[in-house]
Amino acid sequence: MGKLKSLGLVSAGVVAGVLVSLQLSAVAQREPRPALPYEEIRQFTDVFGAIKNNYVEPVEDKKLVTEAISGMLTSLDPHSQYLDADAFKDLTTQTQGEFGGLGMEIGSEDGFPKVIAPIEDTPAARAGVRAGDLIIRVDDKPTKGMSTTDVVKMLRGKPKTNVTVTFARKGESKPIVITLERAVIKVASVKAKLVEPGYAYLRITQFQESTAENLVTQFNKLAAQGQLKGIVLDLRNDPGGLLNAAIGVSAAFLPKGDLVVSTDGRTDDAKRKFFANPEDYLRGRGTDDYVAKLSVDAKKLPMVVLVNRGSASASEIVAGALQDHKRATVMGSQSFGKGSVQTILPLSATTAIRLTTARYFTPAGRSIQAKGITPDLLVDEYKDGDPFAEFGPREADLDHHLANPEGGEAKPDKKTPEQRAADAKRIEELLKNRKPVEYGSADDWQLQQALNQLKGKPVETAKPRPEGATTAAVGADKGGSAPSEQ
Repeated sequence: MGKLKSLGLVSAGVVAGVLVSLQLSAVAQREPRPALPYEEIRQFTDVFGAIKNNYVEPVEDKKLVTEAISGMLTSLDPHSQYLDADAFKDLTTQTQGEFGGLGMEIGSEDGFPKVIAPIEDTPAARAGVRAGDLIIRVDDKPTKGMSTTDVVKMLRGKPKTNVTVTFARKGESKPIVITLERAVIKVASVKAKLVEPGYAYLRITQFQESTAENLVTQFNKLAAQGQLKGIVLDLRNDPGGLLNAAIGVSAAFLPKGDLVVSTDGRTDDAKRKFFANPEDYLRGRGTDDYVAKLSVDAKKLPMVVLVNRGSASASEIVAGALQDHKRATVMGSQSFGKGSVQTILPLSATTAIRLTTARYFTPAGRSIQAKGITPDLLVDEYKDGDPFAEFGPREADLDHHLANPEGGEAKPDKKTPEQRAADAKRIEELLKNRKPVEYGSADDWQLQQALNQLKGKPVETAKPRPEGATTAAVGADKGGSAPSEQ
């Protein structure tokens, strides 16, 4: 199967958009403990005792307690999670851009793990795994009802070993069985080139610890090749990553001191404002201010930011900041809508919980949660439409997602089987003899429209959606648009 761009990412069990804040966790642990709900705790111990005494097979205490903690967290929202020793260890390697796995990010839907978005050039991407695919079996084990952590454990493994994954895909009557060879996934988070003389193309695949610094290096190399006329920042299918990396990327294009994003939660530490200042993007690392070394072109040239339904979390922070400050034109389709902050709270030297502690807000005070960033110009994936528009998952589609405090969140996909079948038939027609989009290539329709915008030429925006027609049939995604990685 061909390499598809609306794919998913399986790495180390780390949800995109993690805010790793040990300071926040330390302060949170010093807060006074609330009164214990003794009646509910007694019920828990009664159930624990009943299982220990009566279950058909012996069960270890540690397993029961661990599963109880995991269930408590996963019932809150799609991004809160218990991190066992393996997942906690992999958290660091994931954000540093190297980890073992298949290369797809997973969330959950209807009790099944669901592919959210892929890393380019990974085993999953090369095998044709698509965003929205449900993982219904790993080797010989059904996955329904499994926690994301347990599924990630099965998908991980030593490089060069195989795992057989069975997917259910909307529009396909039979399961799709793919055998994948595990690999060490090394993610080059920044890709850069001149797509035309004078026009810089910067693609960020994921926000890692070194992303902003690498972007500065790559942009300076392009600027050294000749006078630049415009910039395209491509955040399509970027599932997010570290908050300080998003601030650093924003600071590369915004004046120093501009507000990038704010957070709001229950504790004082969750109520924060982050600015395009070294103290917010360097995060106390003591390194040189790499943004200060950036070519002055980055802050003054015309700019377009490309987003789609796979642009989540940190991607949405950057797009929202540049849009609110009118620094760039945002183009593409509605983004994913992951507007929540996850904080890592260590439980021991080897385990932790990832807990949703706040919501993100753009500089203008807009909530991203379950809504996403609305582009200034809606542009379809292909010239004749966007056949994947109805099949890419959104935050609003995920079980237990947080509501948008302002209302107006994207409506979840609740089509009947008959409607889905009709959509699938239309998509099949649209995809006949069609090449998958290669981002940054001459055939990249959205990129070509971005260049038209920078050159002052007409931009072909998405076709209006007739009343009652499906998005997949006509292209434009006018609704609002994360997950754990393996």
